[in-house]
Amino acid sequence: MDVLSEVLKAVKLDGAVFFNGEFSSPWCARQPDVDTMASYLPAHPKHVIIFHLVTEGRGYARVEEGGRAVPLETVDIVILPHGDAHLMGNGPPVTPIDSAAQLRQVLAEGRMISQFGGGGELTKLICGYLTCDPQLSQVFLAGLPPIVKVHIRDSPSGQWLEDTLRYSVDHAEASGPGGAAVVAKLSEVLFVETLRRYIANLPATQTGWLAGVRDPDVGKVLALLHRQPAHPWTIATLAQEVGLSRSVLAERFRHYLSETPIGYLTRWRLQLAGQVLISTSKSVAEVAGDVGYESEPSFNRAFKREFGVPPARFRSQTRRSQRKN
Repeated sequence: MDVLSEVLKAVKLDGAVFFNGEFSSPWCARQPDVDTMASYLPAHPKHVIIFHLVTEGRGYARVEEGGRAVPLETVDIVILPHGDAHLMGNGPPVTPIDSAAQLRQVLAEGRMISQFGGGGELTKLICGYLTCDPQLSQVFLAGLPPIVKVHIRDSPSGQWLEDTLRYSVDHAEASGPGGAAVVAKLSEVLFVETLRRYIANLPATQTGWLAGVRDPDVGKVLALLHRQPAHPWTIATLAQEVGLSRSVLAERFRHYLSETPIGYLTRWRLQLAGQVLISTSKSVAEVAGDVGYESEPSFNRAFKREFGVPPARFRSQTRRSQRKN
């Protein structure tokens, strides 16, 4: 899973808990989509990943547009990697409470306990979100379904994570300075652990980036490319690193990712370049060198093929759009 660690460093994952809920059956709440969530956050625009951990009781989660209900039990975590609007509840059908009206206040004031419902069976949830770079995160998010559910208590690490997160959320206000930061980091660990479990349980016939991560040889190549994206990799040097012939490596890589290792590396370099352009004041020439291009003109041509505009214009247009938001 080394490649997952390298990618998560690049996407700048940042987590927080915004809701500690106690709901009694029958209940139903509508959670807004990623655009609504992002508009309430100070670091907008970023991609928002929503998660819910069931700490007691049971319920369901369902993507609002045509999704099927996913049953949830104690210590299930459900992640909405694409930030879809969704419904959560338990018991007979009732009119959903729209939580969007509360979110701005909740996110402005910090963690809040919410209690509502019909007085029946109790469901307790820890709800939170993670933000990450919207472009770079698509490397691993694109292969995920609208809802990912994982039971986290079936291993010692999951038990520890559950207990620690429960304690930290319950004592965040009393723990003094740094309490919110601890909860934020635990949220990130919870997401990574869930992603690791999801990858480990993929069918043997699965293809795509996440399945490629699990393959010993393709995963090692991906880790090398992400760890040293500016290195002058060739198919020959990569094949030597993993102990395969060039043709076998190319075939294995294409099986999972539908492209060559060098084609993949080129796209990742350009995505990294886009992030550096909008987050720093480095010159285009400096950015080109940082991501492995010896020639600024060749970098400009490759960048325009990927993004449709030259690097300098990409920077100015993106920053202008961010200021409007």
